[in-house]
Amino acid sequence: MNSTSTPALSETKAAASTKKEPFPVALLSLTVGSFAIGMTEFVIMGLLPNVAADLHVSISTAGQLITAYAMGVAIGAPILTLLTQRIPQKGLLCLLMILFILGNGISVFAPNYTVLMAARILTALTHGTFFGVGAVIAAGLVRPEKRAGAVSIMMAGLTIANIVGVPLGTFVGQQMGWRASFGAIAIMGVIALAGILLFVPRLRQEAPSGMAQQIRSLLRPKLLLFLLIAALGNTSLFAVFTYIAPLLQDITGFAEHSVTWILVIFGFGVTIGNILGGRLADWKLMPSLLGLYLMVAVLLGVFTFTIQSPVLAVITIFFWGVASFGVMPGLQVRIMSLAQAAPALASTSSHSAGNLGNAAGAFIGGLAITHLGLTSLPWIGSLLVSLALILGAISYGAERKQGAA
Repeated sequence: MNSTSTPALSETKAAASTKKEPFPVALLSLTVGSFAIGMTEFVIMGLLPNVAADLHVSISTAGQLITAYAMGVAIGAPILTLLTQRIPQKGLLCLLMILFILGNGISVFAPNYTVLMAARILTALTHGTFFGVGAVIAAGLVRPEKRAGAVSIMMAGLTIANIVGVPLGTFVGQQMGWRASFGAIAIMGVIALAGILLFVPRLRQEAPSGMAQQIRSLLRPKLLLFLLIAALGNTSLFAVFTYIAPLLQDITGFAEHSVTWILVIFGFGVTIGNILGGRLADWKLMPSLLGLYLMVAVLLGVFTFTIQSPVLAVITIFFWGVASFGVMPGLQVRIMSLAQAAPALASTSSHSAGNLGNAAGAFIGGLAITHLGLTSLPWIGSLLVSLALILGAISYGAERKQGAA
């Protein structure tokens, strides 16, 4: 009797534990938050002429609102994470969303450029810390073998924002004024805050390590190596993506209005890659990361030639989006696992490294255009991501040797 009842009892316990996992709704709340943050970061790119005209500044001056946001994420987010380390994670998420709503609310009513700049920096501070803490919470909501998939679902909000949110926000801003776009983003922030309050559970968390211990954990050579890999990956991406419009128009021969739809296709690739990358990382983390980086390097090398053909260029761009963002969930989980004493700080720092890569990629791409021409961008991007691949392969090889020993 005992031998027959034990499997049934085990199945019942397994089913009960599965039901207890608050996977869908809690993660959806985090996804809505990441969607809102994605919108506030990128929507201003389509509204720069409107902002510049309304606030009586030049386009280049208005462009500094984008630069300041990126630097706010890169520099401010780790500092904010350290300063708020003793706040419970759910409470911290709520505080960050309140600041996010406040920053976008100030943007709606900003009387001048200076106030708008301050509001952008305020929202930038919430960006990296939200994704850092949110990734830790997302990973804690599911079984260990599902962590990368959970992180990818939360990060999907950022990619969906590029497909749906940014075009929609740009349209709203062009029709109703740029301030209306930030008003819509603030409303999204309110919805995300309500979802976090209602659905994200209070997860048990260990007592936070001291600030000095967290910083020491962050400065481990292997962790710094993977932060460099993250930065190189984004440098490769933005060296090409920043100038994708002139590439498609001047080299491939697409009309200006066609570029928008090609970017939507790229966005679909990004979203698919984000979800697929999470599943691959849950299966085999380092082999999948290295395989995806190799795929990016090959695709950008191929893009050097397919950029001449409209059909082949679009196909390459789609798969480039899949591979480029497929690495993100696994890289995030890898970085968190290398800093057991400070997972939130490590996760936040990966976004800082990524934003530094964004800025470096745009700068390197600009230099390449000046000295080598537009057509050099794909192979330069391929070389940059190859550096990330080589560093990752060296690290993985050393780990396997150490494990064998």
